[in-house]
Amino acid sequence: MNETLITPTGLARLSDELDRLRTFGRQEITERIRRSIATDADASANADYQAAREEQGALEARIARLEQRLESADIVEPDASNNVLDLGERVRVRDLETGKRHEYVLVGSLEADPGAGRISAASPLGRALMGRRRGEIAVVEAPRGERRFTILSVAQPRDRAT
Repeated sequence: MNETLITPTGLARLSDELDRLRTFGRQEITERIRRSIATDADASANADYQAAREEQGALEARIARLEQRLESADIVEPDASNNVLDLGERVRVRDLETGKRHEYVLVGSLEADPGAGRISAASPLGRALMGRRRGEIAVVEAPRGERRFTILSVAQPRDRAT
């Protein structure tokens, strides 16, 4: 699975984060550095200054990572008409062992957030689900053994913010 695949929603989410970091993130760090210098002329011995400079380095590294990822990203639109689970589509599944139902949106690695229900198509579960249809069974090799899921439905995400 191509690690640079991203949905239009994911692209917008990462672009918004990049814009926030470039503007508000940089402004906040710059202001912290100014305040720390104003309170202590010897910046090398100022713990607040040193901490702010470390945060500035981490912020700039995050900005550079996001810029590189967005530059190399391939935008993929889901095809709702094919009734097959594609990147950017919502899937409801039932775990055949526990009977529990789960809902996920299949996304690219750049935008995965399992806690928010966005799973990467490159993950074991994502790979097992990708290209499947309603009613099919997806088999996932998990650390504790094989897991089986019945696909209950495949659909577009409810809102484009998903």
